Amino acid sequence: MKDIESLFSFISASPAAPGAVAETVRRLREAGYAPLYESGTWNLTAGGKYYTTRGLTSVIAFRLPEDKPTGAMIWASHSDSPTFQVGVAPATRKDAAYTRVSVEKYGGMLAASWFDRPLSLSGLVTVRNEEGIRVIPVTVDRDLLVIPSLAIHMNRTANEDATYRISVDMQPLFGDETAPGVEEVLAEAAGVSKEEILSSEVWLYVREEPRVLGAHGEYILSPRLDDLMCAWGGLAGLLEAKSTSAVQVFALFDHEEVGSSTYQGAASDFLSATLSRVTECLRMTEDEKGRFYACSLLASADNAHAIHPNHPEKADPLYAPRMNGGVVIKHNASRRYVTDAVSEALFREICRCAEVPTQDYRNHPDIPGGSTLGCLSNSQVSIRAVDIGMAQLAMHSACETAGSKDATYVRQAAAAFFGTALSLTETEEGTTLTLA
Repeated sequence: MKDIESLFSFISASPAAPGAVAETVRRLREAGYAPLYESGTWNLTAGGKYYTTRGLTSVIAFRLPEDKPTGAMIWASHSDSPTFQVGVAPATRKDAAYTRVSVEKYGGMLAASWFDRPLSLSGLVTVRNEEGIRVIPVTVDRDLLVIPSLAIHMNRTANEDATYRISVDMQPLFGDETAPGVEEVLAEAAGVSKEEILSSEVWLYVREEPRVLGAHGEYILSPRLDDLMCAWGGLAGLLEAKSTSAVQVFALFDHEEVGSSTYQGAASDFLSATLSRVTECLRMTEDEKGRFYACSLLASADNAHAIHPNHPEKADPLYAPRMNGGVVIKHNASRRYVTDAVSEALFREICRCAEVPTQDYRNHPDIPGGSTLGCLSNSQVSIRAVDIGMAQLAMHSACETAGSKDATYVRQAAAAFFGTALSLTETEEGTTLTLA
């Protein structure tokens, strides 16, 4: 239960991307990782442990070996989840006897799952002070809003093929006609006056706590399992692993659910710029950099679809992962997942040595699936990569279901991944890759 407790506390502390990064940073600092700032000078020492953030919603941590590194082992996940973003000020609308909050869709959520749940607000506000503009993470830690469903008596077709209009059906109830504006609530949570707030970027989050369920406690039910389960596992594995000859890198990116093409997304230069600064600080030559990237491996860790108990026809029967079945390796012929034969073999061998079970996933041939941050990261840093995840149900629901054993499997897989270094030998006769 230790892994479950650690995972649950990570999720509870991560109502939105800023919270996920703040909790990651807290755990890194407890483990002796020192902060680096993109606007500052970097001075790195052999064996040093560091982290740097971007936009307060993405973070990259890395641990250097005692000698010049042979390559990098990179675990990448994302900090955001599908939700609703609150409109810019004024964000409240008053009509009839109610005050509602104006929201728009963020990512591809299962909208119906958000009805009739306790909700609140989390994100960032900016304020003006004597030194300039300050960015403050803010979370309203109380039950604050609800998106009320329409009674069956008023919508007799509600249990048929329902569609929802975000501007009509999904606007959350904030209070009666005497309720204050959202800006006042955010100001109170941030410890500033309403007049000091210049702007805000705030999302709804589900207030329900993660829990264990099932006849034998075999499942976990929680908000934001996609992708905080893999984010937690990667971070826990990094902190557990012993040093090797490789740079151990944990990357947590924002905005995966909306395409990653942002300042702090996986399609940005955040990872490539960080690795470039590391190699420059270590005074690596261009020849050494070439060998460094050739002997690196990226694990794009984002949860996968488990076979559904009520809809097994939605899965390819040959590639239908189950919860508690171990790490899922994802495959796609059109390369929406980055896995190839070499990266699959490498990752599967790492898991085999760690006694972590693996299973395979392919989208049903007639049902296109989503993509992950693997391809986007690889467009910035061209290294071998594999797409993996843990099997779950109800992906993009307000609450999702996964296997309780898989929390341990993802941590063990990440620890084994970070505890491995890759070497490459290329000759006219062929290529040989070695894991040490």
